[in-house]
Amino acid sequence: MKLIELGVNGTRFLSDDVTTDILKVFKVDMHIKENGVAHHTDKYDAMIRRVIPQDLVIRRGQEFLVTLFLSRPFQKDLDGISFVFSIVDGKPSLSHGTLIVVPLLPKGSPSGGTNSPWSATIEDVDDSQIKVQLKTSSKCSIGKWKIAVDTKLKNDQAAVSFTFKQPVFILFNPWNEDDEVYMQEEEGRQEYVLEDTGLIWRGSHNRLRPTPWAYSQFEKDCLECSLHLLSGPGHLSSSARADPVKCARAISAAVNSPDEDGLLVGNWTEDFSGGVPPIKWTGSVKILQKYYANKKPVKYAQCWVFSGVVTTICRALGIPCRPVTNYQSAHDTQASLTVDYFLDDDGKAIEELNTDSVWNFHVWNEVWMARSDLGDNRPYDTYSGWQVIDATPQEVSDEMYRCGPASVHATKRGEIRRPFDGPFVFSEVNADKVYWHYRGVNRPLKLLGKKLDKIGLLISTKALGQFEREDITDSYKYPEKTTEEREVMTNALRESASLFSRYYLNEDFNDVRFDFELRDDIVIGSPFRVILMVTNVSPDKEFDIEASLRVDAMLYTGKLKAQIKKEAFNIKMAPDSEQEITLDVTYEEYAPKLCDQCAFNIACLSKVLQTDFEYFAQDDFRVRKPDIKFDIPNKDSIAVDEPFSGKIMLKNPLPVKLTKCKFYIESPGLGEPLKLTVKETVEPGEIVETDFELTPKVEGEKTLSARFSSKELEDVDGFVTILINPSNEIPDTPLS
Repeated sequence: MKLIELGVNGTRFLSDDVTTDILKVFKVDMHIKENGVAHHTDKYDAMIRRVIPQDLVIRRGQEFLVTLFLSRPFQKDLDGISFVFSIVDGKPSLSHGTLIVVPLLPKGSPSGGTNSPWSATIEDVDDSQIKVQLKTSSKCSIGKWKIAVDTKLKNDQAAVSFTFKQPVFILFNPWNEDDEVYMQEEEGRQEYVLEDTGLIWRGSHNRLRPTPWAYSQFEKDCLECSLHLLSGPGHLSSSARADPVKCARAISAAVNSPDEDGLLVGNWTEDFSGGVPPIKWTGSVKILQKYYANKKPVKYAQCWVFSGVVTTICRALGIPCRPVTNYQSAHDTQASLTVDYFLDDDGKAIEELNTDSVWNFHVWNEVWMARSDLGDNRPYDTYSGWQVIDATPQEVSDEMYRCGPASVHATKRGEIRRPFDGPFVFSEVNADKVYWHYRGVNRPLKLLGKKLDKIGLLISTKALGQFEREDITDSYKYPEKTTEEREVMTNALRESASLFSRYYLNEDFNDVRFDFELRDDIVIGSPFRVILMVTNVSPDKEFDIEASLRVDAMLYTGKLKAQIKKEAFNIKMAPDSEQEITLDVTYEEYAPKLCDQCAFNIACLSKVLQTDFEYFAQDDFRVRKPDIKFDIPNKDSIAVDEPFSGKIMLKNPLPVKLTKCKFYIESPGLGEPLKLTVKETVEPGEIVETDFELTPKVEGEKTLSARFSSKELEDVDGFVTILINPSNEIPDTPLS
């Protein structure tokens, strides 16, 4: 069998014996205007441009018409016709749903006569013309597709293939109830898919400012650029583009540029040289056209610009979308669901710790879709509907700057573990502002105060069908300080893995307080004690406490090596009482498992049985090694080329003998390093010492370093700084 080209019209011939009069397609009518009206795509530049022929833009899962012009009249008992759909980018694959073969069947065949959601049925036959009704799957990948028509005689293997000259753009379909972006109300589809201008709110919560924005999703290059962003910087495969959840997540990544060469460069400084200040943009089309021309990030954007362009892209692809403004918007960098401010003993803010912030306003997007990935089945009323996506690059999610889609319904219920980025979105609208007294690295935080109703105000979007503001705050949260709102906050904090969330729960929502203490400056060889202070602040409630304390040997990289000791405790706390739980660790217990850096990890986990509250704290520390002491007589008169002597000493801190003891001394410019073997054994508490002698070779300030090692104690050092004076000798007079 061989393939033979039959002319410039794209017709090809496939046959072993080219003698049969096979039906051939030589032209196709795409019914651009009729299909455009039916699919609500008649405004796209590809459909109305003056350059002929135009490209067909359709929505998935919906019938569209084409007319085939044939070389002879169609004979249904003799001729077989099939349509072949293949995705243009990537490698078309039957298994991935990006290569589809659809047989042409008689009109009235149920579901096209096959189990496939794709179908091709004869609508009308007029001599050598066939009007065909085609239907794509409501789950197919969006993007640019190629269509070919294969014709053959039913009793022969020979076939001819005709490829449509123009590609077909297939989009999501909010009008199709089988599509996961289906939106039931026509008013919503008109506003969130077809409206090409709108308002984005800026300003502050006490002075709201609507800003007009031209989305222009139907203009030249906007659709093509939107698809490029998915497959390019969005890294979305052609098969993955069937899923609106994956598409929305890819859009939130592709519109910013920190990770890849995405669409826009964010800039929150006052220097906009080399680009356009964000306040100068009034719409999306120039941004998309400029990027599509050279595939380089466009400068510059801030949150409302990111949101405006995301709205354009989503609407161009068929995803219902709207910009949303949140006043007093929290940026929670700790994933603690709180905006945390840390103050020192004098009440001064500790700037290096205060990484959270509150923006006067922040703009993100909502996209409308079902969330079957969260187990939400029809009628899609649990997690489906509006989903938050945010292209402003704030925090990394799965190794890229992106956010969402996060279910608005899940956000209101405080279900922060639902993908994607639930904790961050929840914090933006519902975080508590919390003020902490920071008392040092080894001590728990102390709650100083909180504000429960200052985050997530006047959440706003454009109203349906009118240029007015719609307040949608109640879709994100219950009224502040109500029982429902506090319950949601408490449950979300319990789901959070953040240590700050645990501290906040401990301080604010529980009658039992824990304070984890660690005694500092522990010299190796000494025992140490870990202390957990438990306080019941309730005047009338009794609580049962389960607690465990453990100590692990740890490598300096932070990896735990071996457990040294662990103990569990059960105590009963009377009202208004305090108890101390202690764990004592001896040298004999920790010595066999000690790592070379003498590092420990100490952890505490406690639970209040009546409230199911858990407290966890951990800390790292090292036992201190003893210092090597120097005794150098006449230290101020040391000179070049003059030997000097000294003594080094070390007290054995261990409760065991030291054996195979050695000192090592060295310093650049002080000759060869010295290795000094000392007495065979050193008793506990005994001072080991030895004399040394060195001859300096150069003048200047030098640091003399010493190191001690033994079988039982290693990595002990010390140093002293000395000044080497010029030589005291009179130099020889050179011969004349």
